[in-house]
Amino acid sequence: MAETSALAPNARPCPGPDPNPRGPSRYAVPAGAVDTHAHVIGLPPDDPFVEGRSYTPPEARAETYLRMLDATGMTYGVLVQVSVHGTNNRRLRETLRAQPARLRGIAVIPLGLPERELRALKDEGVVGLRLNVLYGGGIGFEQVAAYGDLCRDMGWHLQFLIDARTLPPLASALGRLPVPFVVDHMGHMPTSAGLDDPGFRTLVSLVRDGAYVKLQGASRNSVAGPPYADTIPFARALNDAGPERCLWGSDWPHVATWGPMPNIGDLLDLMADWVPDAARRHRLFVENPQRLYGFPPA
Repeated sequence: MAETSALAPNARPCPGPDPNPRGPSRYAVPAGAVDTHAHVIGLPPDDPFVEGRSYTPPEARAETYLRMLDATGMTYGVLVQVSVHGTNNRRLRETLRAQPARLRGIAVIPLGLPERELRALKDEGVVGLRLNVLYGGGIGFEQVAAYGDLCRDMGWHLQFLIDARTLPPLASALGRLPVPFVVDHMGHMPTSAGLDDPGFRTLVSLVRDGAYVKLQGASRNSVAGPPYADTIPFARALNDAGPERCLWGSDWPHVATWGPMPNIGDLLDLMADWVPDAARRHRLFVENPQRLYGFPPA
């Protein structure tokens, strides 16, 4: 995959996150909580950007992310390889090696890596692979079966960044995967599509049948904007379908966001509306992600 330090066509620069993250005001984050979706981002030339990217982010340093976890009451974090770095996982791996007790990683890799490289990734804290079909720099759906077999052999799971509206013809292939799989951002579709959209109904069915889903991405899916009330019925439908397979992620540093930049505290407060039941929220923040990502009880 070609990499460059120059600004790619259509790769609009995006701002950084709110510099003053805070925790929720409507409930207490439970001990052992996991932020299952964030990115660390380097800058060229040490960490090149891919030519085909759809946005250009600022740097997002590991120490800034760790301070966000502390400020919001999160015990653990899961770093997902950001699309602008393509399959160059250098910054992700470096961060995982420095925080083996607190962080896990989701990598983006090509097929055919030697066994020693795969073992090194696992030893460093990689627990899954991401297939991204939305943003330049990802790896698409075409080889999903081969990635499923690789994850089975490595004891990993698969994660998908995909628009739920495209799910109906893909559902049977997903159902045949030999490993658990996770769908990002509640399906990354606008709320204007509606609860009855065939793709969203397919996502609900997949969650009911065993898929994990990240209850996150309010600022991406909402068409109404803050405080993102239009996302509430979508989150509740997914949580009702599989409360034992729902996860929460901050989406820090909110790449490709050009509207109002959310504060993590506002997104956490929204969880009181998305998942009103405290016992279910505990499962979402603690039990479900600790089981999937292999974190010890705090």
